[in-house]
Amino acid sequence: MSFGKLIADLRTKEGLGIKALAPRVGITYTYLSKLENGRAFPSADVIRKLARYFEYDEDVMMLAAGRIPADTLEILQRNPQEAIAFLKEKFGGAARPKRGNP
Repeated sequence: MSFGKLIADLRTKEGLGIKALAPRVGITYTYLSKLENGRAFPSADVIRKLARYFEYDEDVMMLAAGRIPADTLEILQRNPQEAIAFLKEKFGGAARPKRGNP
């Protein structure tokens, strides 16, 4: 699910309009509208504020926004081959053979 759709769905479930939610998280309603419509890219700070407001998992919201949480990125960088192989095995996709290996 895209970040914008996620925010719009959460907002709608709370029964809030864009103009009501925006000041509660410290942004303008025009910016919130752009986020929901995929015309703006949220900062990590805005993602945190929205996650806190909706009591939603910040890491999941970061991923929806196309950002990798810092601790997850560190794991991936420390163990790139193992992490990629694990993810592909667990969730689908064929792991590419290492260069020089059949």
